[in-house]
Amino acid sequence: MLFSDKTEALMRQIMRRYPEGRHKSALLPLLHIAQAESDGWLSVPVMDRVAEILSIQPIEVYEVATFYSMFQLKPVGKCLIEVCRTSSCWLRGANDIVAHIEQKLGIKNGETTPDGKFTLRTVECLGSCGTAPMLQIGEKYYEDLTFEKVDQILEENKNRDNHSTYLSKTTFQNHE
Repeated sequence: MLFSDKTEALMRQIMRRYPEGRHKSALLPLLHIAQAESDGWLSVPVMDRVAEILSIQPIEVYEVATFYSMFQLKPVGKCLIEVCRTSSCWLRGANDIVAHIEQKLGIKNGETTPDGKFTLRTVECLGSCGTAPMLQIGEKYYEDLTFEKVDQILEENKNRDNHSTYLSKTTFQNHE
């Protein structure tokens, strides 16, 4: 498994931000970058390559990737819809929003549409309690959700040809 030359250079640039012997500290940003380049998910070979780049054991990468919900360990749709399921959002109708999305897309929580366009997941707090219910697609938050807003979000994302990610093309660049 190899990343593009540009991605490997960016990873090495990020590693230089940390003292020698402390490159493992770059693991989270490197996993985000690896996932963005790998169709929105982290396969074992991808995680192994990250471990190799950081000169750490693969299990150290697996432990982190399995702990954080922002890392996907199986293929996901081009548009990963993450709906907050914690108290504020549930109290303000997140369960109805999830049911609406399930009905519109014909999938259940944790599933991907047959065409590979959408994956729906409920997740822990996304930190927008005052504007609940809310969902996240990549870096973008959608707040104060209604069924009409959700329909518009689905429409806007139905022709997505790249995976939604937690980083834009410039998130980790030019910050030496």
